[in-house]
Amino acid sequence: MARSENAERLIAENRRARFDYFIEERLEAGLVLEGWEVRSMRAGRAQLAESHAYVRNNEAFLTGAHISPLKTASTHKVADPVRTRKLLLNRRELDHLVGAVERRGYTLVPLELYWKHGRAKLQLGLAKGKKQHDKRATEKDRDWERSKARLLRRG
Repeated sequence: MARSENAERLIAENRRARFDYFIEERLEAGLVLEGWEVRSMRAGRAQLAESHAYVRNNEAFLTGAHISPLKTASTHKVADPVRTRKLLLNRRELDHLVGAVERRGYTLVPLELYWKHGRAKLQLGLAKGKKQHDKRATEKDRDWERSKARLLRRG
């Protein structure tokens, strides 16, 4: 999905994921949410910074994602901002994830939270962890691209 295509619909982004992991495959999942969570996400009060996803008993879950309740949230319902949320994937996608995570050693990383046709979607990435030297190389490449762009603008 192109960045400009979903720029206005983006709710939250896990920027750390691209620094810590090599993202090899991306897929989209729905989320099971409560009403107060949807209202909070519409107000832009969601974070994916410390979140991760896992597959257990042929079901996928998102943990550590922080959705802050609004002050006007219901008084009779206790809002847990970091509760574990179930991810909605079809059977073929779940089987593929189980194979990749358990047998091939991939990590399931939440990348972006966004709106699509009025529904909240989570972009998951199948990723391999980067070693320290890989992170340094990525940073070096990024600095070089920045310097190159600066030189081209001047000249």
